[in-house]
Amino acid sequence: MPWSVSDIPDLTGTTSVVTGANGGLGKATTKALAGKGAHVVMAARNQDKAKAARDEVLAAHPDASLEIVELDLGALASVAEAADQVRSTHDRIDHLVLNAGVMAIPESTTADGFESQLGINVLGHWALLSHLLPLVVRTPRARVVTLSSIAAHQGRALDPGDPHMRADYDAWAQYGNTKLAMRHLAQGLQPRLRAHGVDARAVAAHPGLTNSDLQSTTVASGNEGLLAKVSHAGVKVVGMSEDTGALSQLRAATDPDAVGGGLYGPLLGMSGPPVRKPLVRPAEKAIDTLWRVCETETGLALDVRAALES
Repeated sequence: MPWSVSDIPDLTGTTSVVTGANGGLGKATTKALAGKGAHVVMAARNQDKAKAARDEVLAAHPDASLEIVELDLGALASVAEAADQVRSTHDRIDHLVLNAGVMAIPESTTADGFESQLGINVLGHWALLSHLLPLVVRTPRARVVTLSSIAAHQGRALDPGDPHMRADYDAWAQYGNTKLAMRHLAQGLQPRLRAHGVDARAVAAHPGLTNSDLQSTTVASGNEGLLAKVSHAGVKVVGMSEDTGALSQLRAATDPDAVGGGLYGPLLGMSGPPVRKPLVRPAEKAIDTLWRVCETETGLALDVRAALES
C-alpha cells in the first residue's frame, strides 16, 4: 500500500525541529508531525509568516504543540543563536528536518559572504546540525533529514577551489550542486554515526515536482530566465500539493524502517507516493570534499565523538 500520513506512528513525547517551517514543504511537514503528537520547533526567518503558519497548523490541529524560533540560515550568527535557544529549552531532538532552501536565485551573497544558494541550502544547515548534534546523538533513534531535489541529478560535487561558483556563476547549476550536497550530507553522516555506535539515522529526501512557494520565490528573486518561468507556471498545473510533496521527507523522518544513508522520493520521480530510491553514483570523493568545504567555510565540524562527550 502507498505510504501516507496515516502511516506515521504516534509521536507523543518527541521533539522535532523543522527549518523553513513558515511555508511550503516545511509548513506541511510541521502540520503532519504536530498532528501526530510531536512538539515542533518551527525554525524560520520570516516571523510574520511563521506566526501565520502556526495559526494554520493550530486550525487543523488545535492541540498541536508548537514553538517558533527565529533562524536565518544566511547568517552564521543567527544559526548559532537559534541553536542556543533550542539547546536551552530542549534535551532531545527526535527529528531534525533540514528543509529550508532557495532555488536558482541570481548571484548574491549571505551575511557571511557566501554565495547565497550554498550559504542557505548547505552551509547554514551544516552549521545548525553542528550546533545541535549533541542533542541528536543523545536521543534514541533520532533522525536527521536532508532535503535534496530531482535537480541533484544535474548537480556536481562541490569544487573545493571555488564552491561558490564565483568564477562563472550559473544559478541552476549551483542549485543542482547544493541539492546533491544535501544528499551527500546524509550519506556521509550515516557511517560517522554508525562508527560511534549512535543509532540515529541520517536520511535524504526529495519532493519531486511540488507546487510550493519555491518556484515563486525564484521568480520573485529576479530570475527572469525561461526555465524559471516554465517551472513557475508548470508546477501550478502538474505539481503535487504541498501535503503530498512533503510525504518523502516525512517518511524519511518517521518510518521505523527508513534506511540510514538512503534517499526517499516519489515513486515516479516527479510524483507519486514516497519510496526508497536507488543511489547509483559513487559519492565517497564528493562526500570528502563536502566535509572539507563545509568545515573550511563555517569553521565548524560534524564531530560525532565530540558531540557524545559534550
